[in-house]
Amino acid sequence: MIKHQVIVVGGGLAGLRAAIAATDGGAEAVVISQVYPVRSHSGAAQGGINAPLGNAEDGKDDTWERHALDTVKGSDYLADQDAVEVLTKKASSTIFELEHWGVPFSRTAEGKIAQRPFGGGAFPRTCYAADKTGRVLLHTLFEQALKRKIKIYPEWIVLALAVEENTCRGLIAYHLPTGTIEEFQAQVVIFATGGYGHVFARSTNSLINTGSGMAAAYYAGAPLKDMEFVQFHPTSLVGTNILITEGARGEGGYLINKNNERFMEKYAPKAMELAPRDIVARSILTEINEGRGIEDSYVYLDLRHLGKEKILERLPEIRDHAMHFSAVDPVEKPIPVQPGQHYSMGGIDTDIDGRTEVEGLLAAGECACVSVHGANRLGGNSLLDTVVFGHSAGVVAAQLVQGKPCVEDSSALLNEREKVNKRLRVLFSGTGNEDPAVIRNELKNIMFDKVGIFRRGEEIKEALSSIRELKEKYSRLRVIKSTRIFNIDFVRANELKGMLDLAEIIACGALQREESRGSHFRSDFPTRDDANWLKHTMVSNMLEAPQFSYKDVKITRWQPEARNY
Repeated sequence: MIKHQVIVVGGGLAGLRAAIAATDGGAEAVVISQVYPVRSHSGAAQGGINAPLGNAEDGKDDTWERHALDTVKGSDYLADQDAVEVLTKKASSTIFELEHWGVPFSRTAEGKIAQRPFGGGAFPRTCYAADKTGRVLLHTLFEQALKRKIKIYPEWIVLALAVEENTCRGLIAYHLPTGTIEEFQAQVVIFATGGYGHVFARSTNSLINTGSGMAAAYYAGAPLKDMEFVQFHPTSLVGTNILITEGARGEGGYLINKNNERFMEKYAPKAMELAPRDIVARSILTEINEGRGIEDSYVYLDLRHLGKEKILERLPEIRDHAMHFSAVDPVEKPIPVQPGQHYSMGGIDTDIDGRTEVEGLLAAGECACVSVHGANRLGGNSLLDTVVFGHSAGVVAAQLVQGKPCVEDSSALLNEREKVNKRLRVLFSGTGNEDPAVIRNELKNIMFDKVGIFRRGEEIKEALSSIRELKEKYSRLRVIKSTRIFNIDFVRANELKGMLDLAEIIACGALQREESRGSHFRSDFPTRDDANWLKHTMVSNMLEAPQFSYKDVKITRWQPEARNY
């Protein structure tokens, strides 16, 4: 049994920031990561991180209050405004801390941190490092973790949390390179495991983003919140669905249809291409559905008018992606793009400090729902969310373990280990003929087609029926390869159960919410209904079945209004 005071699960931005804060607070913190930390999905973020610095010429009047208002309005008024105030008040100091740690932000002519416009923002407030912002932030935080000699357990996959009397005692994890299954005991566990992108087809997410952390927390008794709110990024590269950053539109890129029209003028005449993501994604799909898409499946993102020099300076990675994966040089030709699943606004329910309803279990980043994004996240706020609330979770973790001796060996860990062993025996001795890869692909297509950008009650019901059929098939899996070393067959089969359960929760929440709000658009209920649905969807695991309830949105100063862009 391996013992530590604080175990952070996830080596991305939220996880590393939590581990750094816990260590600086005097705790002994370690990081368990499915991949080596610098390969975490945080590195895929391109466009930038928001803060009201006021460095842009047309952004001098920016304030945290304006940032907060844009965030609340962008969320379609479902964000908890007390949490949004914390996020936006801490934004500028967070950026300066990152700068002092060595993040190589792009600069203005005067040497200030450069800022670009992003969708839904009243001012250019997105700080960036060309189009590699997530990667440089991730590497910088990893350097800070190494500086503090924080122990990293790479290539360990968490299989289950061990909970005793509603208190987290640690976790059970599988080591890919050796096949070892080990108990990890901790006084505090922080989940920073990312989103559930690959529950859907056409996702911009890394392959490791299957929602396994959310599922593990849910099974351990932590409620999930607002899971029906799924963000589809307007611009992913056709064929691979690699992200094409919103920064490309922030730098002045145009969206055009097959008639060479800048069609966003019809949908958001003021903001145009820089309307919030839910609006732009629906607009693109509407153009495609009404026959104005190219080859009936995509539109163009045109950067040619920006010129080669600007593209090479501000968007070098976008050019590389387009050239290597689509054989298109955006200096000369427009980029073929289509909406792709991108972000989960919902997640493990937490308070502002990352606490869940399970004692000793905290969460931060995309796997958590604090909720600062509500029904739709503004671009540039996700990286800020990871660092601000990752820090908060780490601070709280250090406080929770301060002065406390390590607990005695917990029977909960041994009991959970036996449950995991039983699950493994079932997988390794399957008597059915169902292929988990086939079930997985069917699930992804069902979710994208029927619980996607446009939703309708009858189609969601069809999706739920299909998901439940897939769950029944899952009980009849073929034999999984029995080798323990780098057994990806086992990893994918094991995480599939969580994917199926999360898909059912997303679809159930979408069916019950009879309104359209942010990313959740019901064609059969096309308007927002504040009288009945200005509330968070909560779901708990009761008798291994989802139990739904609702709680009020926290409103401090901004009453819901129409979203006009």
